[in-house]
Amino acid sequence: MFVDVAKISIKAGDGGNGAVSFHREKYVASGGPDGGDGGKGGDVVFVADTNLSTLADFRYKRKYAAPNGAAGMSGRKNGRKAEDLIIRVPTGTLIRDAETGRIIADISGKEPVVVAKGGKGGWGNSHFATPTRQTPRFARPGVPGEEMEVQLELKLLADVGLVGFPNVGKSTLLSVVSQAKPEIADYHFTTITPKLGVVTVSEGRSFVMADIPGLIEGAWEGTGLGHQFLRHVERCRMLVHIVDVAGSEGRDPKEDFRIINEELRKFNSELADRPMVVAGNKCDLATDEQIEDFRTFVEEQGYEFYPIMAAIRYDVDPLLDKITEMLQKLPPVTVYEAEPAPQIDVDALNSKEVKISVCDGIYFVEGKWLYRVMQSVNFDDYESLNYFQNVLISSGVIDALREAGIEEGDTVSIYEVQFDFVE
Repeated sequence: MFVDVAKISIKAGDGGNGAVSFHREKYVASGGPDGGDGGKGGDVVFVADTNLSTLADFRYKRKYAAPNGAAGMSGRKNGRKAEDLIIRVPTGTLIRDAETGRIIADISGKEPVVVAKGGKGGWGNSHFATPTRQTPRFARPGVPGEEMEVQLELKLLADVGLVGFPNVGKSTLLSVVSQAKPEIADYHFTTITPKLGVVTVSEGRSFVMADIPGLIEGAWEGTGLGHQFLRHVERCRMLVHIVDVAGSEGRDPKEDFRIINEELRKFNSELADRPMVVAGNKCDLATDEQIEDFRTFVEEQGYEFYPIMAAIRYDVDPLLDKITEMLQKLPPVTVYEAEPAPQIDVDALNSKEVKISVCDGIYFVEGKWLYRVMQSVNFDDYESLNYFQNVLISSGVIDALREAGIEEGDTVSIYEVQFDFVE
């Protein structure tokens, strides 16, 4: 089963809690606090796997969670860091935020990509000892790991995409120029999943060709199989438009050519400008007048035309030579850049509840929404820091701290950030 879209939930591990402990040893008085820090939670890491070609596995398992970090221990022993959760996906998988559509990562290279970060471990009580606070009986909890719902979208990585109406010979061409073995038969929609093949032109010169299932009019709106697979054309560096130049099924090759180009344009306007050559297949069934008339039609629109008979590999080599020549001048396969996370619209949040606890003069502030805000803040950037301060004021966090009895100079701890309260 070929599946190229899936939605899953991922959860990075929570950081382990810090330990509250005091050193106890015979003949050693007032050993002091020695609670260790919690271990970091596991990350959720995506890795491209060339052995995978579909997202079908994600239809049966939709929730993925990395393990939590271990709690700290006495003797200043830190908790064990949790192992990362590795999720393997086909090369060319886009990961988007399911809520906003933002591109989080493009899993197209060999390097693993961390999509959800595990929470940091909480500090043990040994961190909170001061000359005036020599026996702190509290520690920091671990920071929650990132949690989100993501959309996986597979866009095949190919240099050349074969497009055209059903049964025009795309699969046949792929089968004679590569080792790929697509199903070939004399009926429409024989190919119902994209097929890839490596075309070797000469020693050290090769490219990847993709057979895109047959498009028909209305494909960009979901008619036939086109809407499901048009996304796989988007990465192709160039296109080969195959047309049944003989009109052997009663269709007009000129109208076929126009319809497919229009479907590509409607789906993605950039595809209309993608470099393309035209291959007129089934020339053995066409008259010389039909071939020359279609050649004139195509060349008037600025495309080069190559008449072929794919089934017997007749005149296919000139087409491959032209493809190779064009690819040498074209940029590499498109890799999508990750889009930055937008700042949280605090006013749009349904709940702004926070939990404030006081331990030995330190005011700990917790809130799931607040943690989300902090993930989008760069504390080394002045404007971003001002944004965070405004959030604390407008959301009522500062007022809640005042109600809890905070005074100027007291310490505020919000997850990984500590600061002195100033009126």
